[in-house]
Amino acid sequence: MSNTRSIVVTDRDLALLRLLRDHAHLESELARADVVDARDIAPDVVTMNSRVVFEDANTGKTAEVTIVFPQNADVTRGKISVLAPVGTALLGLSKGDSIVWPFPDGSSRCLRVVEVTFQPEATTPPLTERER
Repeated sequence: MSNTRSIVVTDRDLALLRLLRDHAHLESELARADVVDARDIAPDVVTMNSRVVFEDANTGKTAEVTIVFPQNADVTRGKISVLAPVGTALLGLSKGDSIVWPFPDGSSRCLRVVEVTFQPEATTPPLTERER
């Protein structure tokens, strides 16, 4: 449960996320990201617009959220901004991964990805050898 291992981010997500400037936690995560072609990412990785079930190990509670860009955030519909602590923490993790993450109230929480119930890239066919 370390924050020092790399996360996985698609090339498309990285290009869009880099437009969100001055967010230290997000910038730190992106700096240690392994960038892959969106068509090659594993289906159990949390990407932008993925729907993910996660557990807060501190409380034992689970929740299902969709990680979205800030302009699409709507907590009442389970759409969490990538700039929110939970959104930034979960981005790039895979099913079973955990991360200890700081929250604005000064606490740290251990979040674990239980399942990725939807990932937009999973509906895109992978690259063929010829396309590589």
